[in-house]
Amino acid sequence: MDYKLIDTKVFGDETGHLISFEKGSNCPFDVKRTFYIFDTIPGKIRGQHANRNSEFLLIAISGSCKIKIDDGHTYKIVELNTPHQALYLGKMMWKDMYDFSYNAILLVLTNTNYDETEYIRDYKEFLNEVKNG
Repeated sequence: MDYKLIDTKVFGDETGHLISFEKGSNCPFDVKRTFYIFDTIPGKIRGQHANRNSEFLLIAISGSCKIKIDDGHTYKIVELNTPHQALYLGKMMWKDMYDFSYNAILLVLTNTNYDETEYIRDYKEFLNEVKNG
């Protein structure tokens, strides 16, 4: 399963704290797109797709959420609840993001620009592509 949790270095003093992401240090790719998810509706699942070409870093910069990651063979549930840790997801990982806390903000960094054609939004199609590899 192509994922890992990355602990980040926090810089700061009495005036506040800062975390940076840099390729080769704590980000395994050049960032081409950044977005964040907020004001989620309780009980709803976000994501529910895989990407053929995109890699991701997910960071709960505020609050918490759970991410179910699935490579077509096994799955794991990871809870993000600190801005000090990022979840790296490789290509072809199905992701469901859910159980967002009140005021949660999930920051997402990716190595690709948006391209709808690389999304797989049907789980059976995802399993078929994984199987035929």
